[in-house]
Amino acid sequence: MFRARPPLWAALALVASLAVVPPAQAAAEPHTVTDFESDGVPQGVYAWGNDAPSTPTLTVQPAQDRPDAPAANRALKAVYAVGQWGGWSHDLPATQDWSPYEGFSFWVNGTGSGQKIFFEVKDGGAGAGTSELFESAFTDDTAGWRQIRTPFSGFTRRADYQPGGAPTDGELDLTAMWGYSMRLPAASGTLLWDDVRVYGSAPPRPVRLSTGRPVYTVDEKGAVQVGVTVTTTGGAPLPADLAVEYATGTGTATPGEDYTPARGTLTFPAGTASGATRTFTVRTLADGQNEVAETIPLVLSGAGTRPPAEQPVIVINAHGLPYLDARRPVRQRVADLLARMTTEEKVGQMTQAERGALTKQSDIAAYALGSLLSGGGSTPAVNTPAGWADMIDAFQARALQTRLQIPLIYGVDAVHGHNNVVGATIFPHNVGMGATRDPELVRQEGRITAREVRATGIPWDFAPCLCVSRDDRWGRAYESFGEDPALVSRMATIVDGLQDNGVLATAKHYAGDGGTAYGSSTTGDYTIDQGVTRTTRAELEAVHLAPFAEAVRRGVGSVMPSFSSVDFGDGPLKMHAHKELITDVLKGRLGFEGFVISDWQAIDQLPGDYASDVRTSVNAGLDMIMVPYEYPAFFTTLKGEVEAGRVPMARIDDAVSRILTQKFRLGLFEHPYADRSGIADVGSAAHRAVARTAAARSQVLLKNDGGLLPLRPGAKLYVAGSNADDIGNQTGGWTVTWQGSSGPITPGTTILEAIRARTPSVTYSADASAPLAGHDAGVVVVGEKPYAEGVGDVGRAGRTLALSAADRAAVDRVCAAMRCAVLVVSGRPLELGDLTGVEAVVASWLPGTEGAGVADPLFGAVAYTGRLPFTWFRTAAQVPVNVGDAVYDPLYPYGWGLRTDRARDRLKAARDTLARGDGPSRAAAAALTPALRERAWNADGSVRDTRAVLAAVATAASLLERSRTDTQAVDDAVVSVARDVAQTVGRRFDLQAAADHELSSGRLREAVDLLARAAR
Repeated sequence: MFRARPPLWAALALVASLAVVPPAQAAAEPHTVTDFESDGVPQGVYAWGNDAPSTPTLTVQPAQDRPDAPAANRALKAVYAVGQWGGWSHDLPATQDWSPYEGFSFWVNGTGSGQKIFFEVKDGGAGAGTSELFESAFTDDTAGWRQIRTPFSGFTRRADYQPGGAPTDGELDLTAMWGYSMRLPAASGTLLWDDVRVYGSAPPRPVRLSTGRPVYTVDEKGAVQVGVTVTTTGGAPLPADLAVEYATGTGTATPGEDYTPARGTLTFPAGTASGATRTFTVRTLADGQNEVAETIPLVLSGAGTRPPAEQPVIVINAHGLPYLDARRPVRQRVADLLARMTTEEKVGQMTQAERGALTKQSDIAAYALGSLLSGGGSTPAVNTPAGWADMIDAFQARALQTRLQIPLIYGVDAVHGHNNVVGATIFPHNVGMGATRDPELVRQEGRITAREVRATGIPWDFAPCLCVSRDDRWGRAYESFGEDPALVSRMATIVDGLQDNGVLATAKHYAGDGGTAYGSSTTGDYTIDQGVTRTTRAELEAVHLAPFAEAVRRGVGSVMPSFSSVDFGDGPLKMHAHKELITDVLKGRLGFEGFVISDWQAIDQLPGDYASDVRTSVNAGLDMIMVPYEYPAFFTTLKGEVEAGRVPMARIDDAVSRILTQKFRLGLFEHPYADRSGIADVGSAAHRAVARTAAARSQVLLKNDGGLLPLRPGAKLYVAGSNADDIGNQTGGWTVTWQGSSGPITPGTTILEAIRARTPSVTYSADASAPLAGHDAGVVVVGEKPYAEGVGDVGRAGRTLALSAADRAAVDRVCAAMRCAVLVVSGRPLELGDLTGVEAVVASWLPGTEGAGVADPLFGAVAYTGRLPFTWFRTAAQVPVNVGDAVYDPLYPYGWGLRTDRARDRLKAARDTLARGDGPSRAAAAALTPALRERAWNADGSVRDTRAVLAAVATAASLLERSRTDTQAVDDAVVSVARDVAQTVGRRFDLQAAADHELSSGRLREAVDLLARAAR
């Protein structure tokens, strides 16, 4: 099916031989990029690795022994012990034009180790971190110094990785180069590097030809107007007349029956501007048959030109076939399409590649790929909503080049809004949404996320994470709604919000990733992520499977297994190989009808060779594999396993049927391209208003001595702390990039900006070094910097659960000088230390882009209503600590949250709502009415007659368990009055935590009884 391709250097050499050589060409002056003659490592040169031990140590030392070296020569020394990946880079402060040069060179002092060492150059893009990477390699087979010289024609586009935002044209343009990198082998050694330069004179560069689109789709009896554009190196006008020949080539369409052949010449006179376009037309015919799609390749040529990197093609759309008939039931359409598919096409549907890994875009059609994804931070070169839509539509056009025209399903991790897109609405992370205790608000988050995601052409979201996080040391804790499976299950409403608005949801990570034991990870220097969950089947069912059962009940379309392993006592087994839990439990007993997608390169972690990894995972029940880079190898391997009978065709047909079912249900066959009508809503004021509400309701008031909060509008405030004025820190990981980053990474409102909008007199000093006198109160915003999976694990690279020394110092300075509130911006509970001098503490979690939502309850615009989704430990030595533990003595229990609204008003509003409901609701309202008499309440709206009020609330709770018209919000309001009493007068944190679990489980009376016991 596939033909071997000539190497890139051969193709470029052939094209260059066609170029017209100018009468005279001056030789390029030599240019040294890096010479290492400084005392230390030059600016812009840095080491990197997958973990600290894999990051090389770089120093500069004398190297007079290098051939042709000047006296006192110096070189860069790299000492390395790479576990997975590591190396060093030189990022230039501004682009350099290397197009006048022939190639890239450097000196290296090797050891004859036989190790293969890759190096790459960074071409174009907005910066060194978003450039297109082209690589070459050498083997360290010589002890001592030697010079490596590689012509630019010998570089190929790196296939295993491309950074987000990088160009994807596959052309080494050389006009805007950002530097280079040296990628060291997974081994130990020492190498010296010197005199990195570009050398020689570039051969003449031909005029580049391109078409308006790589793929033109057209119906029978239609016409396609093809635009041909000429582009010169450097953008100069054409120096001479240029004739471009065009013709229709040989494809699957029949000339004279399916289309009228076309041939001709397009003339571009001397002086024509670079980027000019001429057009020609190709007309299609009707042959009276119902058939699959047919192709008409387009051939462009001309002396002194280079044809398009990938041959453009016209595709006559498939038509008249049953699977294309939207009026038919999905099951019939799937059966018809499946029966037409070859083994290769079925395997292609099961293959998902990272967008940046495509060697060329036509590989989508060549391998019949069923899916592409953007990993965290994998973005188009122009990271805007329109840039995303343009990129994905171009990929989709390649899928429609195939004979069956099965559209791609493109996936992205939109885990708290469309978080990869600059300018999108970013919601609080799941930990904050869990603190809201508001399933309807979570549904709204899903709806808004779906609308922003779909507007950019994406129909599939790798969310929600329905993990039940049981250990705060886990670097993914903030992706969990909480530690209680009952709470996480309630928040599965986000599945409805996504799927009711046209985006396929993914329940992840199935199952037990939140229960991995500390120290059990074998991935790099992770301590807990991707580790082992040691449990029983009953415990796994009760704690970790429960939210997935709820998601399946809601019709979730895809499920992603966890990187982690499960150990039922007979040894750990990776979830990606767990046939019992994937096929027997998920697809069997739970009745899951969607498809199972692997996690990122996860099957590579299975024991055995690659064929075994593929065979084991697919036979265990995985339907689509997130490869994500080596898609040709996966395609070939799975095809071979099927042909050898080691993966049954019945298993393949089941997998492909599940995938196709979701594609049909999403309407991708009828509407494969982005619906751009919603682009203006991405990051809109209306969407941000909902995110602001979510941020406000996620705030958990832990302490409020003397009623410091809410603050008085107009108060003179002193604001300090590392997270007061940093949009990157308050949005956290999985924002624009995978790990997130500090700074102004996306539009939004910082907490400091929101405070300044509330009061005109604010002194801001991040480290609290500014004078402290003369303020009414202080607000110190402390917490964590962004991180994501693995990197955020406690114990990795010295990470702890303690506040930084700078934040601790800011708290001590401010709170010693004035009444103060400490806001903790973090993805999990942190060790707060001595709070004696701190009047108020708020768990602000990771509130997203809308810092105004943090300020709203801070100043009393709305009440504090959030509750802890995680137990807040006293010291890190207590971790893990969770609701239901036999020994339970935290600083604040699960479910804790002081409120600043009046309990009587809250109960009265609930009573009035219930009075309009069904019989049990009306009876509950009647039971509450006597308890609302003035004499049962204090002047501030708190409970005076505890006995009478709690008795009425208990009666109402019993009745509401039988109601069909009550809402969770009203139920929560009724029970909250009992919680207020328990938090005011009680200490039994174990009972308070248990009560919140019972409430999430729908057992309202039991929740009230536990709170009443805690209040005694």
